[in-house]
Amino acid sequence: MSLKNVNTALAAVCALFVLYLGLSFILTPETSTPGVGLPNWPAGDGDGFLVMKGIREFAMGLVIGILLVTGHRRALGWVLLMEAVAPFGDMINVLAHHGSIAAAFGIHGLTSAAIALTGLLILRETGKAHVAPAQARPRGASV
Repeated sequence: MSLKNVNTALAAVCALFVLYLGLSFILTPETSTPGVGLPNWPAGDGDGFLVMKGIREFAMGLVIGILLVTGHRRALGWVLLMEAVAPFGDMINVLAHHGSIAAAFGIHGLTSAAIALTGLLILRETGKAHVAPAQARPRGASV
């Protein structure tokens, strides 16, 4: 199996996982929340914030999926690196609010690492083929 095929499968898993998370927070925030590692349910009408989290996750999954389907692999690698910040921030949030350390590192930290690793693998794959035209020709070579 080639590196490109492995990277495509990893990116597809990332997209599907993030889309699933987003939908679960949009459709059933009350059942999705206990799994994120925060110690308490938001006070009052806090489920609106959870739906916002779901919309964020769903949008992130759409971006990954669209870049994957359209073949913009280099952009996909950079976007995956950028999107790895969200679960990293979730990990910091859980830790800052005295939530589950296991959930912080085991769910959010590992998710962030997996997304970042996938992005780095795709950038590595596309970096070999991505050479600027000026660098492709030796100096002094005619066109």
